[in-house]
Amino acid sequence: MKNNPLLKLESFGQSIWLDFISRGLLDSGELLRLINEDGVTGVTSNPSIFEKAIAESSDYDDTIRSLAREGKSAAEIYEELVVEDIRRTADLFRPLYDRMEGRDGFVSLEVSPHLARDTAGTIREARHLWARVDRPNLLIKVPGTLEGLSALLRLISEGINVNVTLLFGLSRYQAVAEAYCLGLEERAAMGLPLDRISSVASFFLSRIDVLADHLLDEKLKEGGHREDNAFLLHGKVAIASARSAYQLYKEIHTGERFRKLAAGGARPQRVLWASTSTKNPAESDVKYVEALIGPETINTIPLETLIAYRDHGNPEFRLEDDQEGTDRVLRHLKETGIDLDSVTAQLENEGIEKFIKPFGKLMQALERKKHFAEQDTSADSTQTGRL
Repeated sequence: MKNNPLLKLESFGQSIWLDFISRGLLDSGELLRLINEDGVTGVTSNPSIFEKAIAESSDYDDTIRSLAREGKSAAEIYEELVVEDIRRTADLFRPLYDRMEGRDGFVSLEVSPHLARDTAGTIREARHLWARVDRPNLLIKVPGTLEGLSALLRLISEGINVNVTLLFGLSRYQAVAEAYCLGLEERAAMGLPLDRISSVASFFLSRIDVLADHLLDEKLKEGGHREDNAFLLHGKVAIASARSAYQLYKEIHTGERFRKLAAGGARPQRVLWASTSTKNPAESDVKYVEALIGPETINTIPLETLIAYRDHGNPEFRLEDDQEGTDRVLRHLKETGIDLDSVTAQLENEGIEKFIKPFGKLMQALERKKHFAEQDTSADSTQTGRL
């Protein structure tokens, strides 16, 4: 354990969260082991994760049958299952959260992906989930859409912790930071405390490279003076974007506006690196961990990436390496004719769809399991009547 690279990340000021949750992980004690032995200090979830956990396992079947026999709908069953997992996870991290006075030890739960373009619906569901889970170390995940920004402002002003998810672009991140500060300012104006309000801004990384590399490949086919730039930029856009976002984070949180909020107890809205499993098999499987190690950051990683980093990670402070190179990547990307704002807008739309589809599949799976449970109940009743 002494040489565990995951444990060394803390000395660089970075938190490692697990981008996965399941009842099996909780029941087996595996999550507790990851906390105790690997230094995991938080958990993130999303519709894809719950679809895999619930629909593709039998871990929840007994509870689903019980809830179906109570007459619960598929949507109600989903909420009961998710709330129980989130509460149990939050309770595992609660000692850490208390010991760190609310600076870490969080679990994230996302509003329905169908609400990504619905401000009022997002606020309503966020309030509902916050009350249902009833844990101070909960973060409600709200998409960083334009509609989500208004929801973020309102929720922060009400004292609800928010994980702003599906962030891809730098201009949108600035808008997110602005909404966070406005929410804190509204809360302060009402005379309400700021010291236990928490928020993170989650940048999705590997998806940026997947799309950017595809567009760069198209430029390579075109040839001409853009070809050299396209070749050199392959696989570098996401990390350059993340490093630029970190510089914005530093500027925002050292500025006069936030210093005034911090004097009243406000905490920084930390940046979180998400979608950090490597999609290109030709690249390192810990690429998005190694390159982005730095203070006041979080990296939420899938279980496979966590295992890989435990095995062969090499922690070093790299987040601010080669700022000139970072600027050059983003400048040359523009020179190739690829507009990063257009890329990130496309990724936002695709990201919403990527969560809507598994959410729909999960609802269908729950409907099937509910139907089988009701059939079993009916058969039991018939058999009992015959006896």
